[in-house]
Amino acid sequence: MPSARVRRRLSCVAAVALAAAAVAGCGLGAGSTPGETQLLVTKDFGHDGIVQTDHPKTDGSDTVMRLLERNAPKVTTRFGGGFVQSIDGTSGGHQNGRPVDWFFSVNGIQADKGAASVRVHQGDRVWWDFHDWGVTDRVPAVVGAFPEPFLHGIDGRRLPTRVECVDPNSDACAAVYDKLTSLGLPAAKGGVGNSFVQDTLRVLVGPWIALRGETTAKLLERGPAISGVFAKPATDGKSITLLDGQGKATRTLGAGTGLVAATSVTQDRKGGAGGEPVWIVTGTDDAGIATAASAFDEGALAGRFAIALSGGKPVALPEVP
Repeated sequence: MPSARVRRRLSCVAAVALAAAAVAGCGLGAGSTPGETQLLVTKDFGHDGIVQTDHPKTDGSDTVMRLLERNAPKVTTRFGGGFVQSIDGTSGGHQNGRPVDWFFSVNGIQADKGAASVRVHQGDRVWWDFHDWGVTDRVPAVVGAFPEPFLHGIDGRRLPTRVECVDPNSDACAAVYDKLTSLGLPAAKGGVGNSFVQDTLRVLVGPWIALRGETTAKLLERGPAISGVFAKPATDGKSITLLDGQGKATRTLGAGTGLVAATSVTQDRKGGAGGEPVWIVTGTDDAGIATAASAFDEGALAGRFAIALSGGKPVALPEVP
């Protein structure tokens, strides 16, 4: 069997993501029809929409591939049907000398299996996006499926949630915690830890200068090739540089800037098993953190890989120059 890195490259060539897949459309056994399922199909990191439906046609044995084929226009596959070649006439390959392909996430987490072997569960939000992968073929987590993965979890299993705050008594910490508990989630709240926590979803809240000491959060300073996040906070915490889809800086924002993003320790492990996504609600100062916490909401995050907050308004990342 090829290595994890080789499988990822094969999937990019084939246009879905990651490991070798089963034959497209094969079910995983009979079951009840998944409810509350959503399907989103976009291009250019969510900037251009193709399909968005809160009520896709589903079946109890649907895989992600079958869900796509039922609801998206003109889906073509290759390699025995295990990988997507094109959707609505948009094909993987190269554009302007850059590698482009289709990738998918479920509940905001990029899958580590092929689409034909991932089953659709109750409440899953399935998102396909066609984008440039010259900077990275791995964006481990995105924020645009909120309130997932907190509400329905991963692979049909809800996980415990911890809100970890630099100041557990701050208004920003309360805002994030209250948003999660308003969804009926039994979230815990406390100080920021600094260790890999398996089977737990973590949300870090606080100024970047304090959060950068946390192992997973610090990946953001290494850029999207490592973190999958197209923004780089400065080491002094006073500014955040926004990047485009090719990893080029578009602008640097200072005082009052906020950021809501998600990443995973998988990016820092060569061939490692990886861990659950860690969400980061941060800013350059108190004002920036406040705007980031207020944007911890479906309305601000929907369909976005990550967001920066400039002048109190969300900026979708990566940024379009």
